[in-house]
Amino acid sequence: MRVKVCGIKSTEDALMAVFYGADAIGLLVGQKHSSTDFIDKEFAKKIVSHLPPFCSSVFVTHLVDNEEIVSLAQFIGVTTIQLHGDSTPDDAQIIREKIPYIKLIKSLHVVNEKSIANGYGYLNAVDAILLDTVNLETDQVGGTGITHDWDLSREIVEKYRKPVFLAGGLNPENVNEAIQAVKPFGVDANSGTKGESGFKSNEKLKAFIHNAKNIIS
Repeated sequence: MRVKVCGIKSTEDALMAVFYGADAIGLLVGQKHSSTDFIDKEFAKKIVSHLPPFCSSVFVTHLVDNEEIVSLAQFIGVTTIQLHGDSTPDDAQIIREKIPYIKLIKSLHVVNEKSIANGYGYLNAVDAILLDTVNLETDQVGGTGITHDWDLSREIVEKYRKPVFLAGGLNPENVNEAIQAVKPFGVDANSGTKGESGFKSNEKLKAFIHNAKNIIS
């Protein structure tokens, strides 16, 4: 089971996640809402420079301007871009053509049955899909700490025939159940690995990664 830890905003948290077995770390750059998890491009680049080999660095962005996304990805030096905004399949294809050596993930918001069809257009343009929760009351996307209907997520996993990551309200206590219910390619957590400081909790991070990679049926 692949594990991505998102909302990394310190080199210490990044290296702690890697130490406990994370396969990827997510860096939120390109602020479009009031989340405290966003960092500037210079600091993101610094964090990436400290990562060891074989740990993927993911530029998570709400931006939709293709040129800006490409420029930031190249500056930061990431291996992957996660499109969390309203980028279209054509946008994703343009980004792929400009930087074919960087992997692309498109996030989809699992709200209802209609959500299943929303990702089909992206399947030929991206390398993976990430299923997340949107807070309909605040319009917050990602980092909501809220789960969604895992039955719908399982249906998407079965239909897409593309690596699918599950996110949205995952934490050390529910990640095992979520994996068994959805059967995703990987899982992604942000708020479920945080401590009271707003940075990552050593205990939660260790438990989340351990529980994700050691499934008890």
